Amino acid sequence: MKKISILIPCYNEEENVVPMSEAVVDTLEKELPDYDYELLFIDNDSKDDTRPLLRKICAKNAKIKAIFNAKNFGQFNSPYYGILQTSGDCVISMVCDFQDPIELIPQYVKEWEKGYKIVIGIKTSSKENPIMYFLRGIYYKVIKKVSDIEQIEHFTGSGLYDRDFVEVLRDLKDPTPFLRGIVAELGYKRKEIPYEQPKRRAGKTHNNFYRLYDAAMLSFTSYTKIGLRLATFLGVFCGGISALIGLIYLVLKLVLWDNFAAGMAPVLIGMFFLGSIQLFFLGFIGEYILSINQRVMNRPLVIEEERINFDVREEKDE
Repeated sequence: MKKISILIPCYNEEENVVPMSEAVVDTLEKELPDYDYELLFIDNDSKDDTRPLLRKICAKNAKIKAIFNAKNFGQFNSPYYGILQTSGDCVISMVCDFQDPIELIPQYVKEWEKGYKIVIGIKTSSKENPIMYFLRGIYYKVIKKVSDIEQIEHFTGSGLYDRDFVEVLRDLKDPTPFLRGIVAELGYKRKEIPYEQPKRRAGKTHNNFYRLYDAAMLSFTSYTKIGLRLATFLGVFCGGISALIGLIYLVLKLVLWDNFAAGMAPVLIGMFFLGSIQLFFLGFIGEYILSINQRVMNRPLVIEEERINFDVREEKDE
């Protein structure tokens, strides 16, 4: 009997973990009765009652497991690490707030049985804030345009990954993994399933500006050279303009002598302009250096505080 693993990362989801576990188990037992399953929650150091509720859920069903992170290790490391801890023939990753529809699970498995090692959900529309959806669309198009690697528009990470691909992820040993980019760059032939993203069932989103910026920068620094190339080309262009202006001023000064009284305003304007360009690209290049630094340090993805319903044999295999 094949085994399906369902991974659900969570952070402060006390209102959603119980209904999510019930919905997933109900779907698996009713629509996929010929498969064994495990449901793994990985909690990223929640501060509400998420962990006590997960303990109760795991106590009622031995097939439901939980990993409690010692600290919050970010929105990318925790799910990636969780995928590596699953034991099924495939793993399906879904968010805990019901914005990845439960109805996708049987569809994912159906396409997997047809031979696809990767089956992913693609948002074709969303009931979220229309402005945010529009801005996300622009971001996806920009990153797709400037990236050297194929990028998948409106792919959030939800999908089914065959055990073979999970082993590819395990061998990468990337301390700052960006799953969406890895699927596009290194993944097998995939099947894409369109869906409309619903609103959160309950609670508030934790994707503030900093988290969204972090995701955008990780994507840019991992899969594009555009920042560095712009810094080079614009630097050369501005340097050439500055040299030309300096030459013109020198000629005018030599020819007109004291009659030349253009003042220092153009020079100051040019200095401030060039200074702002330099500061901007220093920050941009700094993002690349930060990404390199994180990878060079090669720190662990996650440090566990506790795991529940993992037997001794499974713990040794890890």
